[in-house]
Amino acid sequence: MSFFDKIKEGLTKTRGAGMSSSLNDLFKNFRKVDEEFLEQLEEILIMGDVGPQTSADIIDNLRDTAKGKKIDDIEKLKEELTRIIDDLMYDENIGIKINFKPAIILVIGVNGVGKTTTIAKLANIYKKQGKKVILGAADTFRAAAIEQLEIWAYRVGVDIIKHKEGSDPAAVIFDTISAGKARFVDVIICDTAGRLHNKKHLMDELSKINRIIDRELPNSDKEVLLVLDATTGQNALNQAREFKTCAKITGIVLTKLDGTARGGMVISIKNELGVPVKYIGVGEKMDDLQPFNSKDYARALIEN
Repeated sequence: MSFFDKIKEGLTKTRGAGMSSSLNDLFKNFRKVDEEFLEQLEEILIMGDVGPQTSADIIDNLRDTAKGKKIDDIEKLKEELTRIIDDLMYDENIGIKINFKPAIILVIGVNGVGKTTTIAKLANIYKKQGKKVILGAADTFRAAAIEQLEIWAYRVGVDIIKHKEGSDPAAVIFDTISAGKARFVDVIICDTAGRLHNKKHLMDELSKINRIIDRELPNSDKEVLLVLDATTGQNALNQAREFKTCAKITGIVLTKLDGTARGGMVISIKNELGVPVKYIGVGEKMDDLQPFNSKDYARALIEN
């Protein structure tokens, strides 16, 4: 199954009951491009979790495009809308850099967003590529977080470094890096920061972790991935804003896209925060974590 087909299948609920279905009805009911059409389109975008600011940006762009290219055909305008959304989501820094080994990936996100399973799916992706992976259980303050990650490590078949619950996360990171270097691994993936109730504490924790990484792996590639739950809509965007003030996020992993009737939040994350979506989750299977492709996502969201 191609990437586009995978995304299209995963967004069945989004397409059938939400934004895509509403867009399809709108394009069928209008024969020309006018302000009434654009107003209804903007409302659909906002209701689809694109957000007021990004929706306004899209409409302004579409209005200027229609005027500049003298577009009066609704189907051609639909193509332009797909292109505009693709442009907003596109980022040249897509994908995760693992050129220098061991590369390290820090994964952050509040409890319940699918952080642990995302780590397992990432580990599975790299293992299938023939890379050696080790996990670090540095989200030490959430009950059962360490045990859950340990279970996933066993299922995927990768090593894990852990301490007792309540241990210093930075100490876990240090030991994971040490083990990773000693075992000549390609990728280190660390579960970190599962809460956001105290930003100063989180900033201190992440600063300490980053100092250790900079000291122990000065030349390695590093990614900081924020996991967000797509079903929480604009709340997820607010979480991203908060985490961005505390951490140097390099990318977003958006989970549970197959469980939402909307899906436009992907657009506003990149447009408003400047952080690219690098992976999206479109199901519960191990291979349902997909590298993000802006063009295919825009097509799957809008085309019918």
